[in-house]
Amino acid sequence: MFAVLKTGGKQYKVQSGDVLRVEKLAADAGETVQFNEVLMVGGDNTVVGAPLVAGAGVQAEVIDQIKGEKVINFVKRRRKHSSKRTVGHRQKLTLVRITDILASGADKSGVKAAVGAGSVSAAAVEAAAPAKKAAPKKEAKADAPAGADDLKKLSGVGPALEKKLLEAGVTTFAQIAAWTEADIAEFDEKLSFKGRIEREGWVEQAKELAK
Repeated sequence: MFAVLKTGGKQYKVQSGDVLRVEKLAADAGETVQFNEVLMVGGDNTVVGAPLVAGAGVQAEVIDQIKGEKVINFVKRRRKHSSKRTVGHRQKLTLVRITDILASGADKSGVKAAVGAGSVSAAAVEAAAPAKKAAPKKEAKADAPAGADDLKKLSGVGPALEKKLLEAGVTTFAQIAAWTEADIAEFDEKLSFKGRIEREGWVEQAKELAK
């Protein structure tokens, strides 16, 4: 009994016991995989698919993940540039041994499907595996401590600047009202306010708001 299967864009005629090299599969050595794209099953009763044979499958044992022979690609550009480039490549392959050919019932065998390591199907299989999705990260929010003033009442202070002030330990108008020139220069540089404190008149505003 033989079968013609398709994997990695190529077709292979196989029998039980055959060892062949196919495009890299998403499987480890020792695993059993099943090729479900069977184009033809031959033997006592030959069945040709249209394009695939319904319910047919070819099972194989993964022997090893290997690389093919090195292929050298030499490119030479003579006009104007006169440049040369040599590139080597070794195709990643999977060595498998055919263990069984199923003319029917392959869809109920429960054997892992043989999918390419870089194919969309492989990504879909991995995505379908039960796993906890990582919860979306929430932006850290600086909660105002108890008794803090609403610093957004200062001119030009929005949620982002208020967050910077709270993280720096500035929580009340009284603190800002007591700032000296040295304090203003320190916070201006530390929090990258770029002269906003004096330009917006925060100290004067804070004195009025603190009353």
